[in-house]
Amino acid sequence: MLNKTPLWKVLLVIFVVTIGALYASPNLYGEDPAVQVSGLRGVEVDASTLDQIKSQLEQNNIQATNIALEDGQVLVRFKDTENQLKARDILDDTYGRDYSVALNLVPDTPEWLAGIGGTPMKLGLDLSGGVSFLMEVNMKEAVNKAQTGLVGDFRAELRGEKIRYRTVKAEGDAIKVIFRNVEDLEKADSFLSRQNRDLIFTTNEDSLTLTAVMSEEKQKEIREYALQQNITIIRNRVNELGVAEPLVQRQGQKHIVIELPGVQDTAKAKEILNATATIEFRMVDSESDIGAALDGRVPGSSQLLYERDGTPVLLKKRIMLTGDHIVDANSGFDEYSRPQVNITLDSPGGSKFSNATKDNIGKPMATVFIEYKGTDRKDAEGNMIFEKVEEVISVATIQARLGKNFRITGSGSAQEAHNLALLLRAGALIAPIQIVEERTVGPSLGAENIKLGFQAIMGGFALVFIFMMIYYRAFGVVANLALGANLILIVGVMSMIPGATLTLPGMAGIVLTVGMAVDANVLIFERIREELRSGKSVQQSIHQGYDAAFSTILDANITTLIAAFILYAVGTGPIKGFAVTLSIGIITSMFTAIILSRTVVNAVWGGKRLDKLSI
Repeated sequence: MLNKTPLWKVLLVIFVVTIGALYASPNLYGEDPAVQVSGLRGVEVDASTLDQIKSQLEQNNIQATNIALEDGQVLVRFKDTENQLKARDILDDTYGRDYSVALNLVPDTPEWLAGIGGTPMKLGLDLSGGVSFLMEVNMKEAVNKAQTGLVGDFRAELRGEKIRYRTVKAEGDAIKVIFRNVEDLEKADSFLSRQNRDLIFTTNEDSLTLTAVMSEEKQKEIREYALQQNITIIRNRVNELGVAEPLVQRQGQKHIVIELPGVQDTAKAKEILNATATIEFRMVDSESDIGAALDGRVPGSSQLLYERDGTPVLLKKRIMLTGDHIVDANSGFDEYSRPQVNITLDSPGGSKFSNATKDNIGKPMATVFIEYKGTDRKDAEGNMIFEKVEEVISVATIQARLGKNFRITGSGSAQEAHNLALLLRAGALIAPIQIVEERTVGPSLGAENIKLGFQAIMGGFALVFIFMMIYYRAFGVVANLALGANLILIVGVMSMIPGATLTLPGMAGIVLTVGMAVDANVLIFERIREELRSGKSVQQSIHQGYDAAFSTILDANITTLIAAFILYAVGTGPIKGFAVTLSIGIITSMFTAIILSRTVVNAVWGGKRLDKLSI
């Protein structure tokens, strides 16, 4: 019999709409203002920290709706922002030295719904508020770092060619190599100038010195590389922070714009974004006297550093390997349940490390953690002066030849090992960066955008609802049911997809989808009217209306979907947000306009002897 929907298809429609409604429902519960307390480097957050925070809030008569230890941090929820701000100020004054105290907005989703993965839609900066940074890359430090790398390269290349030299050092903007005789000077000049064509070489036979200076093109290339690499690394770090739909893009010759939607407090973001952390592996100088070094008599080829507990360690200046070769890092525990960081190197790094360790088996090697911290001082060009902080995090004896995969211990706590792995995995910044401008987009502006966008969507729906009911009567009600289900499915799918974020242009995409969704029903209903006017029966008209209109609807939606994919591929930020909601809306509208509405029509009118239709 015509127009009878199989049971499996009815169950499929009910299942899809139910799942969509279930995962769309977290958006009805809103968010709670909260304060998030997490440990800074080397400090763990545990049950005792939780008890201290509870006691501190009780002493100051601040009412919290819930205090819990979640994922290594304390999350304190409040009913209103007034108590949230008071609690933040008090906790920051008390624990700000060792802990990051940050404002946050936490979904108020019921536990049973959160347990099955139900989360509200992530909102972009224009809807949820957030922070925006303008960061400046210290190009001078980038050039200095490249120059230091060239010093090491010169030493390795000259040793490889067995050309003897006295010393290789950086002086100002130049690299100077001093030789023992003119013959070695000439050999080095010929060899190094062939190997490094972007450097300008000059010789002085009187002082037996070869001087190398970077060309302007080389320096420009270094600056460009530093900017592009820092953008890539910052993107990786932002992804590690878990911020949805962040914007990281270049601005001018040395600036980077970063927008983090939904972030109320910048403490944690600054800690991760500003960190210029890397590691170096060096051999311990066990032949020299550590006591003499502590008295100020440090050998010229060595450097005195300290472990976290203050233990002095005398290290060779020669670097065996730097963090630039790290391609992956993750934290874990060793066989004694001590935190460790497992490291994977790229092929050149693995080969270099293997060669460096094969001749030092049985000798102690140190892992040096290095980070650059900003100071209040500025150089002549107005750039912030960064202080280089070096700390020995482990000293271990090389038991065997090391390759691409190895581990380091001594990171302290499990959280610190996790943070170190995060920074190493995301990569060390090529050059230090400083925040030159910081803007906070208040949630009140986002709330206004949400209100206006919601009004636009509801206004569009209301007008379409009224038109469809007047023009298509009973079938217009079916179309309106399909439109309502379409909106629920869009919200449900957006909530389920981890990377999907609703922005203001995304709300425009939803409004556009409303028009496109009803357009499919108009095509079907008009085709049914045509079949009825041609003298066909009611059941034949309904059947032909849906079947004949399907190819037209499919063609129209596929072309729009292709355009949406192109927008997503070439667009950035808000353009991608529009493309995502448009794509999801097209797919869900196809389902609701063709499958869902036909199921409802068949359930109401299908298989019955009818002389006329309310259409």
